Parts: sequence; C-alpha cells; structure tokens
Amino acid sequence: MSAHSELVESLKRDVIEVLNLEEIAPEDIENDAPLFGEGLGLDSIDALELTLMLERSYGCRLTSPEEGRKAFASIEAMAAYIEANQK
Repeated sequence: MSAHSELVESLKRDVIEVLNLEEIAPEDIENDAPLFGEGLGLDSIDALELTLMLERSYGCRLTSPEEGRKAFASIEAMAAYIEANQK
C-alpha cells in the first residue's frame, strides 16, 4: 500500500472517530465522494472539527475559508492538501 493510500485510509478512520459517525465504516466512504452536501452530509460544525483534526493530527493549518472548501471537498482532496502542506 502506498503512503498516499495509507493516508487516505487513516483520514477515513479519523473523520469517523472525530465526527462520531459510528454507523459508517471506512470502506463506506468513497475517496472522491463529497464530504458536505450529498456525500456524507457534513455541516459547518463538522468543518470546525475537521479543521482542528488537521491541525492536531496532521500539522496542517487552513488559512482561509476558500482553502477549507477545497481541502474538505473529499477524502482524496484532504489527503492531497495534507501531502502539500504538512509541516
């Protein structure tokens, strides 16, 4: 498994844990499915939780709402953001 694939799987587990999505398994989350709206149906409170998770667990700090929208588009987008911005 590549480092990117491992990061994607780790992110799925972290999102489920941080947001208490007990009824969802990591394999239920498609890599490119939207996290907000029709995909997982997350909301603005969830976005705050994910922002904190990125800072604490991955050392990435979002600098603007626009950056957050791009980073949280999907699990795949979040993984790419971490790979590009991890300190």
